[in-house]
Amino acid sequence: MTAAPASPELTGRLLPGPTVDQVLKLQAIKGYPAVSLLLTTTVAPRMTPNDAISLRALATEALARTRKTEQQHTLGTLQAALDRAVDDAVSGPTSASIAVLVSPDHSELVPLPVAVRDRAVVDTTFATRDLVRSLHRTPRHVVLVFNSGQARLFEGGAGVLRPAPTESFPLFPPGRAGAGAVNTTFLRRVDTALGVYLRLRPAPLILIGPDKVLTAFKDLSRNTRRLAGTISGNLARAPLNELARRLQPVLDLYLHSRETEALQLLAARDQAGKVVTGVPAAWLAARHERPEMLAVEESLFYPARVSDDGDILQPATDIGSPDVIDDAVDELIELALQRGAWVALTSDGALVGYDRAAITLRPQR
Repeated sequence: MTAAPASPELTGRLLPGPTVDQVLKLQAIKGYPAVSLLLTTTVAPRMTPNDAISLRALATEALARTRKTEQQHTLGTLQAALDRAVDDAVSGPTSASIAVLVSPDHSELVPLPVAVRDRAVVDTTFATRDLVRSLHRTPRHVVLVFNSGQARLFEGGAGVLRPAPTESFPLFPPGRAGAGAVNTTFLRRVDTALGVYLRLRPAPLILIGPDKVLTAFKDLSRNTRRLAGTISGNLARAPLNELARRLQPVLDLYLHSRETEALQLLAARDQAGKVVTGVPAAWLAARHERPEMLAVEESLFYPARVSDDGDILQPATDIGSPDVIDDAVDELIELALQRGAWVALTSDGALVGYDRAAITLRPQR
């Protein structure tokens, strides 16, 4: 059984959320029963008694559902694993919510920076939609920080900021320019190094530094196509958790523009007849067409049965039945990502003309 690493000490902010690699590995785990407990929690150094009661109730609900289908041996293994995972969650710090993901041979606790719809899911795969939503809220990003004496590069994601894994940074100008000076030769060196890094690890970019330097850098840079925003000030020596906190408003604005980008793409592809709307149709398109982008309203849940050939979804109301997928939207997101599409989780009501879910198809080459 694989256990998640110990949670970091709570420091008055949300705990780090899931990483892209973590989500992809969890999505690759297949087999019934895969239990997912999702619970909105109070931020605290230890789970509150009320949250602990709610989490244990969800675990009891999940076990009651597996008793209908599983042999005693499998059930005993699952119950032991689930008890250990819940005990670990109850004794540890909490963020905005938590995902407890347990199967007979895997166990993982994932703190999330967003509230969730409290629920117990028993399926053939883990429920990772809220993990994907967390990544959407705090996507991986690159931060270039200037001060008068250096340029430093960081990678961020899920509320955590760390030095970028490259030997090209930090960079220092020859002779150390004075305060407020703009050395364009140095800025071109920085831009070249940044370009190499972004080609290997493409991501939205945030710039931090004095206004003069930021203006000069944006004027000459060839690597600001995905510029998410800028922050003015000399913050090169600020603690990383303070920098991460300052980045969140910029990321929020970027994500809003991401929703706008998704809606604009939907409108453009709709005119060309390259949009499929509604969860069942989007499911079929994701399986057999060339999906480009999946847009889904954040609160949309769609319990369903899937046909024997895997192509047809039928909505279902008896969620407790073993043959019902608790949330086909979660499965649809995983499928779209596997097929190379990008995912936009939009605000509720944004897709009212598209039956709350839509896929754009790639144009013919």
